[in-house]
Amino acid sequence: MTSRETTGYLPQGEAGLHRSWQEKALVAGWAVVQWPWLLRSLSGGRRRDKAALLDRLDLPHDALPNLGSWKADTFFLTHIADTIAATRPSCVVELGAGASSLIAARALQMHGGGTLISFDQNAAFVAATARWLADNGLKADLRHAPLVARDSEWASCWYDLDHVPDSIDLLIIDGPPWTLNPFVRGAAEYLFDRLSKGGRVLLDDAARPGERVVARRWRARWPDIEFTLHRGGTKGMLEGRRRA
Repeated sequence: MTSRETTGYLPQGEAGLHRSWQEKALVAGWAVVQWPWLLRSLSGGRRRDKAALLDRLDLPHDALPNLGSWKADTFFLTHIADTIAATRPSCVVELGAGASSLIAARALQMHGGGTLISFDQNAAFVAATARWLADNGLKADLRHAPLVARDSEWASCWYDLDHVPDSIDLLIIDGPPWTLNPFVRGAAEYLFDRLSKGGRVLLDDAARPGERVVARRWRARWPDIEFTLHRGGTKGMLEGRRRA
């Protein structure tokens, strides 16, 4: 099952993880804080914006039938397409596969033919996303990256990433899900040293309180990356650009 089908409100791929009661309590507490943002995110954006994006990329209008909830919205997807068209990256790495994989793969196909490597914690979702892309004449290096225990200040788990490129021109962050820990996506900074000069970072759901904490810490720790919060769409987006 992919974003092409109607999916549940909660993400998949968390089975088998053993988290402390303190972390579970943290998630429950932040759910109370974040519920207005979560409710707003149930909408994937305006239909006319989605149609405009699909027309621009010469994709059929049924290529993105279901957006919203834990899936990317049209604002984030459009910004991915804009960034790829403007910067023509050679290497794009994505954390969290889905609709963003389809848009990134098509934008790369149209603008320079760079490589997309996408990691997701759910093996069945990875396989289904690969078929979804193939149905639209697209391909990417889609990899299953299970969530494993990791001693980190951000969360008790992180992706088991393998063979990550040494140089990344665009890093798209739309996972892991906040239901593991409201700050779990902060661990994506482990890849920031691999960003090329002028490389970009795009973080989805950046309007949520948890991601705002992440952004504040990143700004303090990575002075060579200029971060900008974009408040558009249903969930907001944080954009980072590594200074040349």
